[in-house]
Order: sequence, then structure tokens, then C-alpha cells
Amino acid sequence: MNKYKCIIFDCDGVLVDSEPIGNQVLVDLANELGANINLEYAFENFKGNSFRNCVNHIAKLIGKDVPNDFETIYRQRSYTKFKEEIQPISGVKEVLEVLRIPFCVASSGPETKIKLNLEATGLIKYFTDNIFSCYKIGKWKPDPSVFIWAANTMGFEPKECLVIEDSIIGVEAAIRGGFDVFGYTAHDYLDQLPKKATKTFSEMLILPELL
Repeated sequence: MNKYKCIIFDCDGVLVDSEPIGNQVLVDLANELGANINLEYAFENFKGNSFRNCVNHIAKLIGKDVPNDFETIYRQRSYTKFKEEIQPISGVKEVLEVLRIPFCVASSGPETKIKLNLEATGLIKYFTDNIFSCYKIGKWKPDPSVFIWAANTMGFEPKECLVIEDSIIGVEAAIRGGFDVFGYTAHDYLDQLPKKATKTFSEMLILPELL
């Protein structure tokens, strides 16, 4: 019998391969302001972070506030790129097809972004209304609130749920909330997840047998 009664998936980098796309747009915009960074820098410093923290980081790099329309331009450019390029994480459709326990998605991104990317990758049908965005509650990982909200809404205690994350910030949020958390390590370039996660795995297809 499964130890877990519900699975809470992060979205970016766990369900959809959006991290390279979104971070490249952020790098391009930051470099237009003189930041002089690359994609590797973005993965190390921005992955899993709230957009506000990323903007504050860029402001420090360039020594001044970013323009007021920075987020608007970022959303427009990234959403266009997502529609054109985004793919589901390899194997995730097959996993969602065979799961026999309830599951949902809890992400730091705006609900519009989550839905756009799930629709563009053909995954939206698996989640319907079970979508939880940090923007709805105004609290971002590593604060565990989004996971606790998701668990409560789904009808479970944190200890009954498993979180699937790909960023160290997301893993820390899950731990703070009292959740077990499996780290998906396909893009864990700094090898951070094994030190903190309950368990790690690098192939999405093996998730069902890990349960």
C-alpha cells in the first residue's frame, strides 16, 4: 500500500521543461540592462526563486532599480517563447496516466503561466482545478504555505502527501511544511538535492515504482 495519499508536483522543471526558456529570457533582459550574466548563472541564482527575488538580484548586479515595466516585458517575451518551444518533462505524461492517487500542482509562478504551460504541453487535463499558485496567497517558497494550502484543499495532512521538486528552494519549502519531498535531479547542476531531499531520482518514468 502506498505510504502517500496525494502527490504535489512543482511545475517548472518537474512537469514542464520551462526553466531553460524562462531563465534565458531573464538573462537577455538583465543583460540589456548591463548585468553581463549567462544561463548557468541564472540556474545557480534564480532557479526556484520568486520573481521579486530575481529582480532584486538583477538590480544589485546593475547597481540600480530595474525599469517599472520589467516584469510586463518578461511575461510577454517568456509567454511567447513558452507557446512556441515548451515541452513536457520526458516521461511525465506516462506517470500522470498511471497514478492512482490524487495529485495537484503547486508553483511559484502566476496561475496564468502555470495554465499556459500545462495547456501548451497537453498536461492541463490531468490537473483541472487542482492548481495552486504562490501569487494567490502572496507567499513564496521557501515559505511552505503553497504546499500546505494545496494539501489542505486536496483534503490531506502534509505527512500524507509527497512533494516533487527540482530546486533546492522548493525542497526546503516542503521540508519546512512537514512534507516528504523527492528531488528530481535531471537539472540539478550543483548537486544540491541529495543532501536535503527525502529521496532523489533522475528519470521521471521511475517515479511510480518509488512510491
